Amino acid sequence: MAKKNLSELTSDELYELARAREEQEAAEAKEATRARIDALRATKRELLARHRRELAEIDAEIRSLGGRGGRAKRRGSAGGNVTDHVLEIVTKAKKISTREIKDELEGRGVVANNLAQTLAYLKRQGKVASPARSIYTPA
Repeated sequence: MAKKNLSELTSDELYELARAREEQEAAEAKEATRARIDALRATKRELLARHRRELAEIDAEIRSLGGRGGRAKRRGSAGGNVTDHVLEIVTKAKKISTREIKDELEGRGVVANNLAQTLAYLKRQGKVASPARSIYTPA
């Protein structure tokens, strides 16, 4: 098709030309967006890598000074495991409710999201007894 002057085009030809131009602009915009997303993802990867390196350096310095490094919060962070703490609390109290055990654990800084399972385990082991609901005594 020979190039026509714009004034020589029919309305259908003008419409087709406009639609083709819109598609071309949309494709260019989509490509630009995709390129921007890729650039942002690369920046994010670089930041995360730098962040991890810096955290590792700080953890190493903490360990070199005798502290405990690491990102994860440890359960039973007050030393020993939750079961040992619960058994100690029940033995010392002679008769105690689950609410009081939970309060005592929180006071010691021990995370015990599974206190019911821990008490059930201690009952099965024969280390504690439950004379009433939610009340525990040493066995």
